[in-house]
Amino acid sequence: MSTGPADGGPADDGTAGSGTAGGGGALVPPPQAEREAFLAAAARVAAWIADYRERLPELPVTPRVAPGAVAARLPAGPPEEPEALEEILADLDGIVVPGLTHWNHPGFLAWFPSSSADPGVLAEFVAAALNVNAMLWRTAPAATELERRMVEWTRDFVGLPPVFEGVLQDTASSASFTALLAARERALPGVRDAGLVAGGGARPVVYQSDQAHSSLDKAAIAAGIGLDAVRKIPSDDGFRMRPDALEDALASDRRAGRTPLMVTATAGTTSTTAVDPLPEVARVCAAHGAWLHVDAAYAGPAAALPELRPLFAGWERADSIVLNPHKWMMTPIDCSVLLYRDAAPLRASLALTPAYLETGDAAFNLMDIGLPLGRRFRALKLWFLFRWLGAEGLRQVLRRHVALAREFAGWVESDPGFELVAPAPFATVCFRARLPVPPERADEGNRRLLAAVNARGRVLLSHTVLRGRYALRLSVGGAAARAADVEAARRALAEERERLLDDTAHAEERTRC
Repeated sequence: MSTGPADGGPADDGTAGSGTAGGGGALVPPPQAEREAFLAAAARVAAWIADYRERLPELPVTPRVAPGAVAARLPAGPPEEPEALEEILADLDGIVVPGLTHWNHPGFLAWFPSSSADPGVLAEFVAAALNVNAMLWRTAPAATELERRMVEWTRDFVGLPPVFEGVLQDTASSASFTALLAARERALPGVRDAGLVAGGGARPVVYQSDQAHSSLDKAAIAAGIGLDAVRKIPSDDGFRMRPDALEDALASDRRAGRTPLMVTATAGTTSTTAVDPLPEVARVCAAHGAWLHVDAAYAGPAAALPELRPLFAGWERADSIVLNPHKWMMTPIDCSVLLYRDAAPLRASLALTPAYLETGDAAFNLMDIGLPLGRRFRALKLWFLFRWLGAEGLRQVLRRHVALAREFAGWVESDPGFELVAPAPFATVCFRARLPVPPERADEGNRRLLAAVNARGRVLLSHTVLRGRYALRLSVGGAAARAADVEAARRALAEERERLLDDTAHAEERTRC
C-alpha cells in the first residue's frame, strides 16, 4: 500500500494529505498532486456508478442473503491505516452490492418506487462537496433561497396556487408530523409552553381514513395525542374516505367536549392510490374548524398532468400538503415538499432561536419550520432535475409510467386467471389471482404466487390487504422502468399461477390416494 502524497499519505511539508485517492489524512487544501488524485478518484467512482447502473438489469432485484450475512463479512473495527480506493470499490462490489435490494432496478415494481435519475445523482455529489448547513439564512443564503424557489417551482408544476409556500423535509413522515404540530398549536393556543394541558382537559383528536398511511399514527404518538385519539374514518367501495362518516365523527367528538385538531385526506393512498373526495372533506373541515392536511406523498406529482389534475380538485383548500419528489419524480431520497398556506402556526409550534444563533437578519430561516436544526442542501436535486429534464420532460416520464400501468391493468382485466381489486387511477395496480379454492386458501395461494414471482429475481412486486383479503401490487415509477419489465412481471405471474394450480392438483390427488 502506497503512502506517498498522491495516495493520501504524509505530505512533504509535514501535513497529512487530503486522502482523496487512497484514504486517510487530515483534510487540508490540497496541493496540485492531491487535486489530480481527487479528479482521478472521482472519475473512477463515476465510472463505477455508470457500470453499476448499466448492469442493473442483469442483477436480481432482491439479494439472496440471510439477515446478518453482510455484517459477518465486515471487520469488527475500522482499519488503522489508509486503504486504496480500489480495495474499497472491490468490497463495494463483493459485499455491499450483493446485499442490496436495488431500488433503481428497472424490474423494481414494488411498494412505491424511489429511484434516482442522473441529474439527482450528480446534484448529490455537488451537495456533498458544498456541505452547507442551511439552518439559518446566514449559514447558507443561496441554499435557503434556492430551496424556497424550488418549492415554488414544484408548487407551480402541480398546479397549486401561489398562496402556498413551503420547505423541503426528509420524508412525508416528518412533513405530516410538522403539519400536525402546527394544527395542534392552532387548536390549542399555549400548547407549545404548557403542553397538552393547554386544552383545558379537552381530549385532542385527529382524523384519517382507514386507508391512511401508518406514519400518521406515529405522528399522533410523537405529538402526545395517542393512538386512542386517532379516528379511522371508514372508506367506501373505492377505498376513499366517506365524508358523511367524517362529519359524524367530528360532530360526535365536538358534542363530547373533545377538540378536533387535524383531518388528513389522502390523494393516492398507500395500498390502492385512491383519492379521498377532497372537496367534500374540505367542506366538512371548514364547518368544524379542523386543519386539513393532504397526504399526496405518492400521487402529488401526477397533478402536473392536465389529464389527471381533476383528480386533485379540492386540494387547493388544504391548510398543508405533502408530496415526495423522491417517490415519483426520480429524485434521490430524501426529498419531501411540505406546502402550507400560513406559516404562522408552523413557526409558533417549533421556532426557537438560542442566543448563539441570533443574526439580526430580516430573512426566512429554514430551521423555523420543522424539528431539525441542521438542513441538507436538498434543493440542488430539484434544481438539477427541473433544468436537466424540463417540466415537459418530467410530464413525459409520468405519462409513460401511467401508460405502462394501464396496459398491465388491461391484461389483468382480460385474463380470466386474474382480477383487479381496486381502481387504478395512477401507475399502481392492485390485483390477485383467481384460484378455484375457498377464500382463505386463495389468500395463501396468492402469497405463494407473489413469493414465487419475486424469487425469480427478474422483478419485484409487493402486496397489501384489502377488506381482509390478500392482494398483489405492481407499481410503475422508476427512472429506468420499461415495457419489457412490466411484460416480464405479467409473464412470470401467468407462469407461476399455472405452476401453482398444477402443484395444488397434484397435492389433492395424493390426498385422495
